[in-house]
Amino acid sequence: MHIGLNAHLLSGQASYRSAGIHGYIANSLAHMAAAAPADWRFTAMVGAANRTQFPGMTMHRSRFDTDQPLRRILWEQAVQPWQLGEFDLYHALAFVAPLWLNTPLVVTVYDLSFIHYPQVLSASRRLYLRLLTRLSCHRARRVSAISHSTARDVADSLGISMSKIDVAAPGYDPEQYRLLSPEAVAAFRQQKQLPDRFWLFVGTLEPRKNLTTLLEAYARLPRTERLPLFLGGGKGWLYADIFAAIERHQLADQVHWLDYLPAEELPLWYNSAEVFVFPSVFEGFGLPVLEAMACGTPVIVSDASSLPEVAGSAGLTLSPYDEEAWTGALHRAFGDAHWRAQASQQGLKEAQRYSWQETVRQIFRSYACA
Repeated sequence: MHIGLNAHLLSGQASYRSAGIHGYIANSLAHMAAAAPADWRFTAMVGAANRTQFPGMTMHRSRFDTDQPLRRILWEQAVQPWQLGEFDLYHALAFVAPLWLNTPLVVTVYDLSFIHYPQVLSASRRLYLRLLTRLSCHRARRVSAISHSTARDVADSLGISMSKIDVAAPGYDPEQYRLLSPEAVAAFRQQKQLPDRFWLFVGTLEPRKNLTTLLEAYARLPRTERLPLFLGGGKGWLYADIFAAIERHQLADQVHWLDYLPAEELPLWYNSAEVFVFPSVFEGFGLPVLEAMACGTPVIVSDASSLPEVAGSAGLTLSPYDEEAWTGALHRAFGDAHWRAQASQQGLKEAQRYSWQETVRQIFRSYACA
């Protein structure tokens, strides 16, 4: 069987959101050939500027650069269909397949934020994703979602039968996201001039991350119980309320915005933080929670969308908008060393449920049923 994979979203500017989808595609491709039956072949389609190579994977580069969304859409819909005759199966690795496609299809859906939070995209991109994702999922033999929460959302919002939706959750690199030596952490703290104790959030600054609730809860704490809070993530959209809350409660000396954090630094940030907080109200999966747990960092997360299934029995899960509950959780995180140690160990165990090898096995089950 010859499988074609649309991997054009491996291109694009670095951001935490693009890193999530980019990482899922890149790690899936990197592990496919080793796990596949001997008679399976893979061709990954990428943009002209993408020089990435994966083991056992033929790379088909387009004739023009597809970094920009309009160019990528043009390639997907107008050029790519003429190159698909050789494939026995086509995998749209991010939402959309060509309209003129006769090849059996599998499509991966990460989340439906373009439906539930449409302000994040331009009107044209929003319309494209809403129409083409729905059409692609209905035409697909199998739909692959990255969490059970996303699977339910695809069924409810797009009218897809749950019987044709599979779940292939992301993994993580255990060589990267792990407990680091005290010496490495101490050196990073010194380099970044970090305090001995602090709390950490990682994610794009946007309304669905629910940071205003976290800040209101943080402000309720006695000043002596407020550890420095670091917010790692680029500005997304409608983020002014976050900085307004910091100013309103006079938290500028305690709450620090870090902007986008490079992927190579993330394990050091997780290892350095005493607790990781993630109050988001909507996630396709919640990769930062998995990464933090794999680094042994206790987690406090909201009980919304996919986050409870990622965190499992680790840490604390709270109603996303319950400010009093978040204040109580932060109070416990500050003073309860036993809880922190227990949450750290449980998080390490929960993280072991996830691997890229298992992701690929789940994707292959979709292929086998397509």
